[in-house]
Amino acid sequence: MDQIVLASSVMLAVVLLFLASGVWVAISLLAASIAALVLFTPVPAGSLLASSMWDASWNWALTALPLFVWMGEILSRTRLSNDMFSGVAPWVARLPGRLLHVNVLGCGIMAAVSGSSAVTAATIGRMSLPELSKRGYNENMMIGTLAGSGTLGLLIPPSIVMIVYGVTAQQSVARLFIAGILPGLVLVLLFMGYVALWSMANAERMPAAEPSVPLRTKLWESRRLIPVLLLIIAVIGSIYGGIATPTEAATIGVVGSLALAAAYGGLTMATFMESLLAATRMSCMIAFIIGCAACLTIAVGFVDIPRALASWVDSLGLSRYALLAVLAFFILVMGCFLEGISIIVLSASVMLPMLEAANVDLLWFGVFVVILIEAAQITPPVGFNLFVLQSLTGRSIWRITMATMPFFLILMLLLVVITMAPAVVTWLPGLMGRG
Repeated sequence: MDQIVLASSVMLAVVLLFLASGVWVAISLLAASIAALVLFTPVPAGSLLASSMWDASWNWALTALPLFVWMGEILSRTRLSNDMFSGVAPWVARLPGRLLHVNVLGCGIMAAVSGSSAVTAATIGRMSLPELSKRGYNENMMIGTLAGSGTLGLLIPPSIVMIVYGVTAQQSVARLFIAGILPGLVLVLLFMGYVALWSMANAERMPAAEPSVPLRTKLWESRRLIPVLLLIIAVIGSIYGGIATPTEAATIGVVGSLALAAAYGGLTMATFMESLLAATRMSCMIAFIIGCAACLTIAVGFVDIPRALASWVDSLGLSRYALLAVLAFFILVMGCFLEGISIIVLSASVMLPMLEAANVDLLWFGVFVVILIEAAQITPPVGFNLFVLQSLTGRSIWRITMATMPFFLILMLLLVVITMAPAVVTWLPGLMGRG
């Protein structure tokens, strides 16, 4: 046991030292793996790590990753966000909160075709912030609804983070995608409910009501949503119906995105190359991190840390809820310093043995951890959505953080909901396995 504690301490120290020095996350994980294998095991580190990295990198589920990233990059360069504003605004203009709901619904729709929190927030923000500012909406609510709702890009499929979790935890990516649908819709409703309550409690801080729009006009403007809704149905529906694997659905999404971009007049050779290069850079970075995380998992296994951790957790006698609370706390702390993919690959080798020992459903936990990572996107100092909003508004990180705090608390409420009612996560994936 003393050697296991020493090995764990050395690995943690190496990772923290490298990260604090500004070294890439992937290199930090690889360095910790080499240190553990060389210092505490007799196995040949070089060949073992090379084979581990190769095995992780050619995982078939990862082929969906660059395609979904590319789909989001293509659509973020079209006028899709403007059409969504025009299509959604007439329907919410008379609700409590009025056009603030456009941020929530727009991000929800964009999340279903982007797979990225930052892309979702940036794409909708570039369109909605000028429009809402011009109409005199409260700036803190504009910022909060956009930053909070932007996190839907991680929960509503297709989600890049879910693909990484599925590969790391050896869970079905298709089932993870479907598991995120209901929690994502619940989160949209919670955000809209908060916006409505805030607007009713602060009526004096809301602009004048928009003129009433005839039903015929609403329906006519809604035509702008048809292309993106058809794309969402094609991608998610093909997975849920068993027609396509996530990789095949991603291919459908890319072809559909290119067709939409061409129809919108936004598909040029320049935008095609920009989106392709951006997707390639992102995908290579993620694949490198996953490969090095696999090395860390192998090293942790050879040092026997998972068995020791499982025994330790069992000796504590923690209830399922207590264990989840402890893990949630540590993930939130990690989220203050690391982005979502790094959190998953760093913590998986430690958390998964604990969860298996406690008989926690790893599919359900995938959604649980994604919601925590959503919360990390709006917590300083490295919450990425905060920096996206800072670039769009020019406001300080502190002010943006304060504006997003209610939405952070709503994410915590969603955690409570899925913990008390796990069927919110597991019901739809359960239907996939029937008949």
